Amino acid sequence: MLGMMVGIILLGFPAAFTLMGMGVIFMLIAYDGDVGKTLNLTVQRAYKIMTNDVLIAIPLFLFMGYLVERANLIERLFQSLHVAMARVPGALAVATMATCALFSTATGIVGAVVTLMGLLALPVMLRAGYSEKLAAGSIASGGCLGILIPPSIMLIVYGATASVSIVKLYAGALFPGILLTTLYVLYITFLAKFRPDTAPPLSEEDRKVELTGSARLFVRSGSRNPLAALFSAKAWRAVRGGNLFAVGRYAFVVLLPLLLSIGLVVGAYGTISDPAAVVSAPQPLGFKTTIDYNAGTVGGAKTPGAATPSKAPTAGTSTGAADVGETLADQMEIPAWFWIVSLVTLGAISLYYIFLDFRRVETFRLLLGSVFPLTLLIVAVLGSIVFGLATPTEAAALGAFGGFLLAVVHRRLSFSLMKESVSLTVKSSAMVCWLFVGTSIFSAAFALLGGNQPIEAWVLSMDLSPLQFLIFAQLIIFFLGWPLDWTEIVVIFVPIFLPLLPHYHIDPLFFGILIAVNLQTAFLTPPMAMAAFYLKGVAPPHMKLTSIFLGIIPFVGILLLTLILLYIFPQIAMWLPYKVY
Repeated sequence: MLGMMVGIILLGFPAAFTLMGMGVIFMLIAYDGDVGKTLNLTVQRAYKIMTNDVLIAIPLFLFMGYLVERANLIERLFQSLHVAMARVPGALAVATMATCALFSTATGIVGAVVTLMGLLALPVMLRAGYSEKLAAGSIASGGCLGILIPPSIMLIVYGATASVSIVKLYAGALFPGILLTTLYVLYITFLAKFRPDTAPPLSEEDRKVELTGSARLFVRSGSRNPLAALFSAKAWRAVRGGNLFAVGRYAFVVLLPLLLSIGLVVGAYGTISDPAAVVSAPQPLGFKTTIDYNAGTVGGAKTPGAATPSKAPTAGTSTGAADVGETLADQMEIPAWFWIVSLVTLGAISLYYIFLDFRRVETFRLLLGSVFPLTLLIVAVLGSIVFGLATPTEAAALGAFGGFLLAVVHRRLSFSLMKESVSLTVKSSAMVCWLFVGTSIFSAAFALLGGNQPIEAWVLSMDLSPLQFLIFAQLIIFFLGWPLDWTEIVVIFVPIFLPLLPHYHIDPLFFGILIAVNLQTAFLTPPMAMAAFYLKGVAPPHMKLTSIFLGIIPFVGILLLTLILLYIFPQIAMWLPYKVY
């Protein structure tokens, strides 16, 4: 069954209908030709998928992504990040990676991110003298971050397949996603620093930021510092004839960092000193997360921790109001770290305003208009999921509405945009959901014929340790990524490994994060390497596919390094979900 399935898919037949057809045929074999039983089981498996409400999040997140993509918000995002990072080594490649990370978080659609960044960033980097390999590698690898960084469609599919909480998967994928992006950026900056021929520094002309009208009015007043200009009578006389609304908006941009810093300090002080917050604060559960490969516990097995026992009341003692008040007074005492953090914040904001100039304010304004709305949308969606304010499906609906509002605010909303977004969402959702139906029917026939038993017996006969099993499973998934797409791997082959996880005491959550990191290689390594083919489709004719593959190789190495770090330090993925939940 497995051999025929892979062969038929490689011949070009649609995976979903190949799986359904093969599932029905082999189900008939398992039932000795009983058509009634075969059709009954087929309908039951399809109906089980249709009633899985977790999958509703897929079309909603896809719709959010297509709205953001079609509204051309990525162009403004790339331009503002390019300006902000002009003095960083490899500025254009770093801005490309940051844009890919943010846009992947908003869309999760690899093809869309790689194609758009290939159209926007690739010509700019090539004109600036960047090597084809670095330009291609940064775009292709950055576009694949959407597989790992929440809200990832792949994590929803894995969660539905493995019956793992999507909320915990999103929390677990957050730090590995940040780690991988950081390693990418560090590689680009080191390469640009020590090999400037691959990423030449930008010229002074390219680093210049054009000032808006309100900023030019303040500049004419003679004040060099924007904050000082706001309180200068000479400056206000100079801007009196200008647009007061534009001037006020510019003043808001100048003062916003100061207002945010004050708000954070005051809010933190209010929370720490509030007796109600102290009384209602959640108490620790008395459990700790341990990772012990030698003992056979991997990825978040929980063991009882040393909880502090509460002192039982004895005869002749009472817990009166005075004792409670004394306890609250001790708890409400402002800790020293708060004053240290406040002083550091005050010093940082003072330095910011001392060295502030009008061009930096203009850069901040550009970031505020492009990065801030998208970041706000991402934080609203992920924050509502991680902190339990909404289910993934409800958060996906919030994200879809937020994408709609972004298109309205940026004056990009039109009937054609909505039509394209809905059409693409329906096509992508149908592909994923039919694949789920096909896989469910195929796996039912596979189980009826006893396909899992010989595989489990073979793996168990090797007497592997938990770490060896993890490496073995990830190697198989890595090699499957060459001929197959991630959807086929997750819904067809991953369920084969899932029954083995309890034997090795491996948390399915940790296993899913490893797969999310590993499956990015499916888009980057031949013969599939869809990210490379997406990029080749929009690249200049002189850029060869071999140059794209050579540029991708170092980033694949960084992916494998991230996997190794997760093996050595599983808490990178497991700390947040078990801390929050």
